[in-house]
Amino acid sequence: MDSWWNQVGRTVASEFADVTDIEQMTRVVLRLVLAALLGGLLGWQREVNGKAAGIRTHMLVSMGAALIVMVGQQAGGNAADLSRVLQGLIAGVGFLGAGTILKSESNGEDQVKGLTTAAGIWLTAAIGASAGIGKEVTAILSAVLALGVLSLVPLLTPAVRAAAAENAEKHKADTQRKEPTEP
Repeated sequence: MDSWWNQVGRTVASEFADVTDIEQMTRVVLRLVLAALLGGLLGWQREVNGKAAGIRTHMLVSMGAALIVMVGQQAGGNAADLSRVLQGLIAGVGFLGAGTILKSESNGEDQVKGLTTAAGIWLTAAIGASAGIGKEVTAILSAVLALGVLSLVPLLTPAVRAAAAENAEKHKADTQRKEPTEP
């Protein structure tokens, strides 16, 4: 008859048997570290620019997404199962991002803040899910493109706003010219 300690030892060993070899361990570590690094890169960009969700938030969201899809894969989920896991992840992170959006009124105008942060958190989760599911190149390319959007598009914003204001003024002048004046 087995001793109590042997039973406990076998039970503990079986509980830690989800990673059975060095190849699988390397895959798990690589995917989680990649997700953390890519999320951290996006979070660093946001933090440097004084945004609320920074390095830690983006790293945790990315790693969490990677972990969720990896557990689904490790549990033997097929494509349909993983699709449902991704659907839940997308919806859940959407709620997290929604918490960063603020609407306020300033000078009689409605102003919405936090949309880019919410979108960034959502994209960071997608990048983490890509890394977690084993699509590392897709995750890297997506993170590089996101970093480009977050870093380069703001440089264009003043020119775009100036052109939009000029267009609005032209439209307003054209509209006033076309409206008949009352005697």
